[in-house]
Amino acid sequence: MKPLVVIPARGGSKGIPRKNIKKLGEKPLIQYTIEAARQVFDDELICVSTDDPEIKEVVETLGLVVPFLRPAELATDDAGTYEVLLHAVDFYEKEKNNYPDTLILLQVTSPFRTKRHIKEALDLFDKDCEMVVSVKETKSNPYYVLREEDEDGWLVKSKEGNFTRRQDCPKVWEVNGAIYIINIATLKKTPPHQMAKVRKYVMDERSSHDIDSQFDWALAKVLLEN
Repeated sequence: MKPLVVIPARGGSKGIPRKNIKKLGEKPLIQYTIEAARQVFDDELICVSTDDPEIKEVVETLGLVVPFLRPAELATDDAGTYEVLLHAVDFYEKEKNNYPDTLILLQVTSPFRTKRHIKEALDLFDKDCEMVVSVKETKSNPYYVLREEDEDGWLVKSKEGNFTRRQDCPKVWEVNGAIYIINIATLKKTPPHQMAKVRKYVMDERSSHDIDSQFDWALAKVLLEN
């Protein structure tokens, strides 16, 4: 395996201003992900992709070199993670003569993902796999609690099934955003959400906690303190 770890960290954040470098406990949020990555990979394999000079400065105070500032067109609210990943791969190929075959995407908003999770997910990845993605078992089971509105305005089950107890329903997995391990040859042709040969890596609810809102941030503080 020739890995490249990409940690996207855009400067703009609507839900929590300056989220990526806001302190959670004693550390900037981004530091949790950097530390987990460093426990598995050498620094030269870790790329923080940011458009923001302040984020770059914070990361480099931790001793990790930020190889570029992301172009402005990849830092807007409409810019997708897919394009950001392709940009990072292209940079390493053209500017560093480094041709990785496996991309490990670690999002900053998963501070409770650890080196153990990363290593266990890596163990599931092989040549037959396009992607390994971390998940948790969802509480919002479409066989039981999720409803959609039909054309007449009535709520109907999102997924049909004759179950009277939630525990009898098939397990459904929710992507938690913590870890993506992706075949780069496939990535160059197909966005991650369209890949077909995908394996799951199951994480517990605490480790899966993703910070997207002020409520998520408050809960993360409670989890950290306990």
